[in-house]
Amino acid sequence: MAEISFHLDVVSAEGKLFSGRVQSVAVTGAEGELGIHHGHTPLLTSIKPGLVRLVKQQGGEEVMYISGGMLEVQPETVTVLADTAIRADDLDEAKALEAKRRAEARIHSSHGDIDYAQASAELAKALAQLRVIDIVKKHYR
Repeated sequence: MAEISFHLDVVSAEGKLFSGRVQSVAVTGAEGELGIHHGHTPLLTSIKPGLVRLVKQQGGEEVMYISGGMLEVQPETVTVLADTAIRADDLDEAKALEAKRRAEARIHSSHGDIDYAQASAELAKALAQLRVIDIVKKHYR
């Protein structure tokens, strides 16, 4: 029996990170975790910084970090439009820890709502990268 699949594109400003047939894709949407399979209802939603996990058509998984963006689900095509997308294996734990430290320092020394909001967004991205790194360490290595 043939696997039911759909086409997935994961793209960012830097270029296309993935394009191919998949069985499923999981992302963190604005309202929580989303699991997309063939035949999913059309959808357009924002995506929070975090993990993108896809199961390829022939099996095997691929994990990526995205810093936020949009998810579009159409009948035969799903598109992840990411602000930044990085393959999980390419994430640098030391850089993510340093970004977390810097963001926390900015939060504690911020003077005004704009500084605080920017520092909070940077902290959320650093924490999301660290979560992806942790998940990959525990489940994919």
